Amino acid sequence: MFATRKLAALSAAFAIVAAWSSAALAQKKYDPGVSDTEIKIGNIMPYSGPASAYGIIGRTEAAYFKKINEAGGINGRKINFISYDDAYSPPKAVEQARKLVESDEVLFIFNSLGTPSNSAIQKYMNAKKVPQLFVATGATKWNDPKDFPWTMGWQPNYQSETQIYAKYILKNMPNAKIAVLFQNDDYGKDYLKGLKDGLGQKASSMIVAEESFETSEPTIDSHIVKLKASNADVFIDIATPKFAAQAIKKVAEIGWKPTHFLNNVSASVGAVIRPAGYENAQDIISAAYLKDASDKQWDSDAGMKEFYAFMAKDFPEGDKLDGGTVTGYGVAQTLVQVLKQCGDNLTRENVMKQAANLRDFRTEVLLPGIKINTAPNDFAPISQLQLQKFKGEKWELFGDVISADVGG
Repeated sequence: MFATRKLAALSAAFAIVAAWSSAALAQKKYDPGVSDTEIKIGNIMPYSGPASAYGIIGRTEAAYFKKINEAGGINGRKINFISYDDAYSPPKAVEQARKLVESDEVLFIFNSLGTPSNSAIQKYMNAKKVPQLFVATGATKWNDPKDFPWTMGWQPNYQSETQIYAKYILKNMPNAKIAVLFQNDDYGKDYLKGLKDGLGQKASSMIVAEESFETSEPTIDSHIVKLKASNADVFIDIATPKFAAQAIKKVAEIGWKPTHFLNNVSASVGAVIRPAGYENAQDIISAAYLKDASDKQWDSDAGMKEFYAFMAKDFPEGDKLDGGTVTGYGVAQTLVQVLKQCGDNLTRENVMKQAANLRDFRTEVLLPGIKINTAPNDFAPISQLQLQKFKGEKWELFGDVISADVGG
């Protein structure tokens, strides 16, 4: 009788231990790249090549994740951020993506830069069911959860931005003659499509000149001279930082005085405007969704104070006037929010689920009134912009925050 009771007690104890073990296992779900102490994240940046100015974004993210790790990580796990250079070359991006997924076994690839590079790896990432999260490009195609459920953008899409410029031109300069400079790849063509869609039936009559350029060209000076010869009075400048700075300089040098629209991805004061010369950039119009660190109005802003403190303590070698540092900081904060929402369920599927479940989230560097929202059928986290004009040594915002949703 005693033996039977002892056996029953032991069985009950084993059952309790088994239940506890099952509960513990149920609480923690990991895919490759995750352990109780680490989350391994991949990234691809153009640290060299024609778009190397954007490399500052990856360096800012590395510094921010180091700051997070020093504070204890996320739910006790440190971020292992593995970032490789692709020199803005799609074939190299494919090579680096394979290395990150198959050799480094990262949980996902985060904020890799460039429309051509991300286009080259999109099908691979979706076939492997590895998140291609918050890609650093505003191409409209990243918002396509039906066909590419593992790819999500972050910044406002390019077509939204040029549609806003088109609306402004139609309202304020209805008889404008428009000249367009654009990079001859998916990035440039996406911006151009948005402009033409925004102008509608007037596109064919208002656009009097188009000049495309290759990133392998050392200079775009000859293209600017051709565009001036069209007698256009509006210049739409769709270029990455190196070429945008060249365009601003050349426009001034040849005495062309159009109303100059500069795409947001090259609106950095530190990386573009300052090298091109403040005097050459006066009255350029662009669009913004992030606060500009060169603008004194944000000096007393609580969120920007934290950004300035981060730059001083954690990334002193970075330039706070470079828009890339603000971008890297904001998108890194967004990722930290997603990982916090994941809790101990760090599967690739749950990462995408939580990324598609952001509700009115704000990083400290977004402009007032702009919020991050996603849903299972909406992979465009930021869809609001505000126009800005360059005056003196900084951008000045004008008008209202504009919602410009363009579907994938």
